[in-house]
Amino acid sequence: MAEVRVEVDGRTLTISNLDKVLYPRTGTTKGEVLDYYARISPVLLPHLAGRAVTRIRWPHGTGDGSFFEKNAPRGTPSWVRTVEVPTTGSRGESRHGDTLVFPVCEDLATLTWMANLAALELHVHQWTVTRTGRVRGADRLVVDLDPGEGAGLGECSTVALLARDALAERDLATRPVLSGSKGLHLYADLPRRLDPDDATALAKEVAEELTAAHPKLVTATMTKARRTGKVFFDWSQNAGSKTTVSPYSLRGRDAPTVAAPLSWDEVAEGADDPLALEQLRFDEVLDRVAERGDLFAV
Repeated sequence: MAEVRVEVDGRTLTISNLDKVLYPRTGTTKGEVLDYYARISPVLLPHLAGRAVTRIRWPHGTGDGSFFEKNAPRGTPSWVRTVEVPTTGSRGESRHGDTLVFPVCEDLATLTWMANLAALELHVHQWTVTRTGRVRGADRLVVDLDPGEGAGLGECSTVALLARDALAERDLATRPVLSGSKGLHLYADLPRRLDPDDATALAKEVAEELTAAHPKLVTATMTKARRTGKVFFDWSQNAGSKTTVSPYSLRGRDAPTVAAPLSWDEVAEGADDPLALEQLRFDEVLDRVAERGDLFAV
């Protein structure tokens, strides 16, 4: 059956190619992707709410090419909420008067529509928009801990604990998330909204502090040649134009891994034993949420 019409939250959607394999290595189909997003939606949607969504789509599966999509595509249903924002993504000011029209995903129908377009990865900014579409400042800080060659999740876990302490000294409580790719993401809610430039400066300050204190383990430099055996503390994800994959989003890797929230106990175990942590697949994440709820919300 090439197409089926389904009702989702009172919206009628045409779903196509449910048997199409989107993860060739594991044989994971579009139907399984749609099922995951439907089942994970109660904990995923709160992390997307109020944020413009950039999608990475793999129309022919992860064994083929992908593309970023910021603007809502032609044919977007009229009921999908969209927001027009300046290309700078900050302060509501556009450098050249250019804008982008992003979709905002706050319900299962919109999430299903995105997944049906093979939008496996859902990326969001750290700033939000109001119900009327006005761009607000960043309400959280994010750090991407990216291991260089010769480093892995063990080193990322050690750096995550150091970053947690450095951010705690600034009265910021941090939550860890497996990136679903190679490393870890750290999030910290901000006590007040910041311009993305100020949030970036704060993250960079922490990155440089840890690099100075642990030069053999941490680098704040983007140059890949300087990352060997170290963890790149990527502070730049806080820029107004940058996005980070949302907690609970799938990743477009060989296997259907997920950006999966962790407990700090799990991170500590990963620091003690490099084999204690590994990226999690969507079925594992569904089981974790059923058993433990949304660790990101704890």
